[in-house]
Amino acid sequence: MTVPQAFSRVLWRKSSHSSAEGQCVEVTRTSDGLAVRDSRNPDGPRLAIRPDVWEALRREIGGRCQR
Repeated sequence: MTVPQAFSRVLWRKSSHSSAEGQCVEVTRTSDGLAVRDSRNPDGPRLAIRPDVWEALRREIGGRCQR
């Protein structure tokens, strides 16, 4: 699979709380929101998310997770 040009030069980030086994998601900014991918499959599919949906997801998950 060829990585789309739009994602070939972006900086993907993952939480510092990610597991050592690499079981996490990575996030990057796009021109109209964010993209999320599985860190174990960096050339796999990406999920595009609008900024307002991302913030709602962060609030929902953040309220359930202990730091």
